[in-house]
Amino acid sequence: MAYKSLTRYAYLAIFTAIITTSLKSIAYLVTGSVGLLSDALESVVNFAAALMALFMLKLAEKPPDAEHMYGHTKAEYFSSVLEGILIIMAALSIALAAVNRFINPKPLQQLSIGLIICTFASLINFIVSRILIKTGRKERSITLEADGHHLMTDVWTSIAVISALILVKISGLVILDPIFGVIVAINIVITGFNLIKRSYMGFMDSSITKEEQKIIKNILAKYCQQEIQYHGLRTRQSATRRFVSVHILVPDSWSVKKGHRFIEKIEKEIVSSIPKVTVTTHLEPLNDSASWNDVGIDRKMVK
Repeated sequence: MAYKSLTRYAYLAIFTAIITTSLKSIAYLVTGSVGLLSDALESVVNFAAALMALFMLKLAEKPPDAEHMYGHTKAEYFSSVLEGILIIMAALSIALAAVNRFINPKPLQQLSIGLIICTFASLINFIVSRILIKTGRKERSITLEADGHHLMTDVWTSIAVISALILVKISGLVILDPIFGVIVAINIVITGFNLIKRSYMGFMDSSITKEEQKIIKNILAKYCQQEIQYHGLRTRQSATRRFVSVHILVPDSWSVKKGHRFIEKIEKEIVSSIPKVTVTTHLEPLNDSASWNDVGIDRKMVK
């Protein structure tokens, strides 16, 4: 699936945020619940995050150019960092509203209507969040996955708020409303920090998954039975794209043409086994000591 096709999921997130923000705002105005206010505030953040996700996905889909020869896919990490920050800001707003309600408690009105509206809005968020998370993981798009997790925190917020309102309705203890608001705020802060951490790892050029590394090593091991060796296997991931580089050592008697055709076979097999991967190989003579003098390259031969 190309980057361009992923933008439709960002539009879906934007539309969802508009609908759920409207519903939760109505629920808050009807009931006066600080929990529902926090829920509505988080949906506003969802809207801002979805707009950022759309912008970054459009930027990430741009092809490489003279100034960005490896493409623009890292733009997705900026989106998830901002989303993490917005989540934390929403949590702080929720906590402040809860503290204010502790100090100035108010009776809640028409809880049944508020519960129905909030439940319907959270159901919409749940369905869309699962779509975004599943698609984000499949396409290795941290932007979509972050947006999905953001919506999922909104679902948990709604569940906590609904639980609090049910308890308030049963027990009459209005103080439970801000207590649940604080609990939700803490949970949201943790989610925000996790998103920022994942983006940081992406900026630091983290390796591709261990499963994908194993696929590459198995392919190389197969070719090692044909008089060749390899070293300096390095990988990195940039949002949906993967990059692999490796030094291939062939017998000294091979011609450049024969060696080149051989390593092209290796590259094609890796590309056909792992989606959206760019493979760079470096051809070296097997018995030349200089082949093992590369600075910063792992010199351990894998057999």
